[in-house]
Amino acid sequence: MPTAVSVPTAPAPTDRTRLRGALAGGGLTCVVLCLAGLLARTYPFGPVTRNIVDLGQQYLPYHAYWRRFLRGDAEGDLFVNWSSGFGSNFLGDVGTYLSSPFDLIVVLFPADRIELALYVITAAKITAAGAAMTALLLTLRRSGPWPVAAVLGAAYALSGWTFNYGATVPMWLDGLVAFPLLCLVGEWARNGRRPLLGPLVVALAWIANFYTAYMATIGVAVFLVVRLLTEGDRARRRLAALLRATRSVLIGIGLAAPLVTVVFFATRVADPTPPTAFAAAAWTDVLARLLPATSSVATPALYIGTAALALALTLPFNAAVPRRERLVWTAAVVLVALSLQWEPTHLLWHAGASPNGIPYRQTFVLCGLLVLAAWLSSARGLPRLPALAGGAALLAVLALAARDSVDIDRWTFPALGAAAALAVAAAGTAVLASRNATSRVLPVLAVALLLAAQAGEAAVTGARIEREQLSKVSWAPRLGPWHDEVARAAARADDWPRHRTDPGETPGGNDVLVTGGQGADYYSSLTSRTYSETLSALGFGYYAKGRHPVTLDSPVADAIFSVGARIRSTPTAPVREDTLPEAEVTTVERPVPPLVTVHPGTDGDTLRYGDSAFANQELALGADVYDLPTDQRRTPTDGGTLTLTLTGTCPAGSEVWFWAPDHTGSAALAGRPPARFDGKPPSVRAPMQSLGTVPPSGEVRVDVHATKAAAPALPAEPVACLVQDRLDRAVQRLTATGATDVRVDGHTLTAQLPPGSTGTAVVAAPRITGWRCAAGDAEPAPAARRLGLLAVPLGGGPGTDSVTCVFRPPGLMLGGAVGATALLALAAVWWLQRRRPGSSARRQEFTDRAPQPRPAGIGAD
Repeated sequence: MPTAVSVPTAPAPTDRTRLRGALAGGGLTCVVLCLAGLLARTYPFGPVTRNIVDLGQQYLPYHAYWRRFLRGDAEGDLFVNWSSGFGSNFLGDVGTYLSSPFDLIVVLFPADRIELALYVITAAKITAAGAAMTALLLTLRRSGPWPVAAVLGAAYALSGWTFNYGATVPMWLDGLVAFPLLCLVGEWARNGRRPLLGPLVVALAWIANFYTAYMATIGVAVFLVVRLLTEGDRARRRLAALLRATRSVLIGIGLAAPLVTVVFFATRVADPTPPTAFAAAAWTDVLARLLPATSSVATPALYIGTAALALALTLPFNAAVPRRERLVWTAAVVLVALSLQWEPTHLLWHAGASPNGIPYRQTFVLCGLLVLAAWLSSARGLPRLPALAGGAALLAVLALAARDSVDIDRWTFPALGAAAALAVAAAGTAVLASRNATSRVLPVLAVALLLAAQAGEAAVTGARIEREQLSKVSWAPRLGPWHDEVARAAARADDWPRHRTDPGETPGGNDVLVTGGQGADYYSSLTSRTYSETLSALGFGYYAKGRHPVTLDSPVADAIFSVGARIRSTPTAPVREDTLPEAEVTTVERPVPPLVTVHPGTDGDTLRYGDSAFANQELALGADVYDLPTDQRRTPTDGGTLTLTLTGTCPAGSEVWFWAPDHTGSAALAGRPPARFDGKPPSVRAPMQSLGTVPPSGEVRVDVHATKAAAPALPAEPVACLVQDRLDRAVQRLTATGATDVRVDGHTLTAQLPPGSTGTAVVAAPRITGWRCAAGDAEPAPAARRLGLLAVPLGGGPGTDSVTCVFRPPGLMLGGAVGATALLALAAVWWLQRRRPGSSARRQEFTDRAPQPRPAGIGAD
């Protein structure tokens, strides 16, 4: 008997068209994105840095550390990052910044090409968004022209939201990719197809970035309702589709729960930012953001391109589109636009909390709906003259209404005019092509003109937004010789966990993630309240309203946190946006106590910090090391508005320290250069600084100058003198009674103590939620706290000679249980699908329609 022959079937024409369109849409997106960077002269197409705000302070350093982690070179594991924040919840940061599959690309690049890796990741996400939207458009209307779908897919991916927000906050770009993919899941649910793939796509979206995936899911709910109302489905079919969609979403979110719950619980204990009251933007400015070359973080970035917007505006007037479809889609777009401006729906979009910073983070959903409207109006062919006239009139009205907006750039109306002219030429060419069916040149020319209008305007818009951002917001230079030299110095001095090596401050933020070491610098949305408040009480400074504590170059703080080596940098040239930073780097090493010290008493939970950072440091250290100036006087000068002189006496040879966290200006010890303080409450606190050594006379005179026309903002005790001999004795005592050996293995820390130790073992790490500790052979229990640090009571009996602490991210067990339940539910769906009569799960998951009858003779006996 002959063996059956398996003959692979060629993809159906619609599948080939959709693939061709998706590749074209993605490719066009990538080319235009690169062209925008070339015009702006930003890296990697020019010397100018792209590292504005969080791109340089969070995403770049996190990806540098992620590469080291993936290659097994990080100090910590998936649960704990020992490099940042003196020990932080790394799984929470992974779920916030690094859980996208695209972020794995970083491992393919060498260590000195992290900026290039991050740009490639960013470009890959934006490219994928263009391809996914193109595939969605051709799924909704397969007979439409795929070149037009590709242009509109690129319009979505290169929206104003992408250039203004997403390109500099790469984690949000996963939501840009998720929206069209989740719309496809909605289509599968409506048609009863792909019951297994749908939940997996939802899970992938929520794992990649649950924050923007949540917004995309709301947008898909709008999309699905519109589709059910416009496709003529019966009520029973609509209900079944909604139930299938709900099932896919719930199972998908459940599968993502192990990561989502960890981030959720970490958010609950994060340092809270000040409450933000939502204020709707002026409608003039909202309309302006539909136009090219506009930039602002206070208004919704709605630009999708003049040609795409004009097509979307033709939908209400396009008689070729069924009336119900026109009305429902128009109503949906208008209602979503209004929801951006109404506080209750604003809170709904942002999961109940108005965000600090950019208030219109959900705008990419409205951009997607506008592109869908443009496709539905053009997929049946070029709209007729009345529809084109109606769309052009609406475009002219909104441009006229927006002409006085503060967001209008000098390039806005020239770019608008050029794009409109090319779009009109493309429409005219398309009309001629429809009247000359034999012409092959005219259709190609029409598409080329449309492409030139859309791509040229988008490239100019992207370039202008990049340049505007550099001129208006904070930025960090590119990684360069400064960072490299600090990294080499940190590697030479590293002796973790015998002591920490703090790399000091380099341009940017999260310095230790780039250079290596174990420092205080840490910037995350999940920075714990405990860590932020502890460091603030000890005289450290911070940015970002407390979520970015920075290092403190203080021998007392170094003794508290076992920082035995400190890297100091002196810039050799001004830091510029178009050059690589350079600095002279030195290393200072000093004796410090071990990472685990023993303090008398077991009442650590009752200790509280006071109002003086100097007294707080002494409390944490367990020794008096400062002298306050005696006979301290404050003498205002210049009318009491700008300068204050502090005078007093201290031991000769002691070191004068000045602490004024809210002070903006300078402070100088007589005869010494001034130290700069940049306090801007509540966003920025200035760290304490050394002003110099007390002269032999013992006289201390500090001149405090404020840059604002107001008295300097000083605490009750702004000046103290550090007596080094006292500090040396305190360090020797803590070293003699502290751990004799400390081992850190991922998220587990063990320390050997002198035999019979009593009191409280204190680990120089913040007591963030999730730590469980035990002394000796006791059962682990939630760790105690001593002045914000991790503590283990040793008892007052015979004592013990060891402590063990293990960290487990809060929410992991709950998320694991939910994930396991969701996995069982997915398996049940698969089993029920297999048991349906005539069902083939494999066919439903990976094909578009039922298999066609095979030709006679193929596979026959």
